[in-house]
Amino acid sequence: METARLIQPLEKHEKAGRVIRDIAVRLGAARTKGELGNLLVHEIQSYTMFDLQIIGGRLNNEIEKLPSPYREAIRPYFREQLFGKHHQLLAMHRTRAFFTMNDSIHDRETFRKFCEMLHEGVFAWNDSGERNLYFRNPKNRLFYYLIAAFTMFVLDEPGHPVGMPFPGGFSVEQRGRDYYCLIRDKEKDVFYSICNFCPAHQTEES
Repeated sequence: METARLIQPLEKHEKAGRVIRDIAVRLGAARTKGELGNLLVHEIQSYTMFDLQIIGGRLNNEIEKLPSPYREAIRPYFREQLFGKHHQLLAMHRTRAFFTMNDSIHDRETFRKFCEMLHEGVFAWNDSGERNLYFRNPKNRLFYYLIAAFTMFVLDEPGHPVGMPFPGGFSVEQRGRDYYCLIRDKEKDVFYSICNFCPAHQTEES
């Protein structure tokens, strides 16, 4: 699959960039949630077990940098955000659920902006200080956005799981069918943050 070509040395980012642009165009052409789900599965299936181990290692490495006890509190939510949703995406593919999802993508304008951000967002991550070259791979960063696209535009769920705690004692909340997050509008200066495309509503500060 085309996504597999992203496993390249860092000096070949230009080639990886062309691949990511092509992926963004294909995703952006989706009109229904089912179409998008099938396109995402096509990309996700190119990730090998080794790729997933590297992505998991990078995630654990980042979590370990957080102070305790916040580190312990947030760990399961980060894992659910990436690997829980990865499992759900593949499970829905196996049951052919996407072929019956004919609803339009809810917020097409936000989805369009997400796809337009994808290429630049992948390469905006500042991981130049990372010693492990396997961690410094645009394909790994792309995985994060592919899973986020599934969560936010196929499932209509917030990019960060319900209950995920943030510093200050705040968390992502669900109230009926709606979601609320205190940091929803706090990341506008970080153009590649998934918060800018999240379906959650901004929680009013008390």
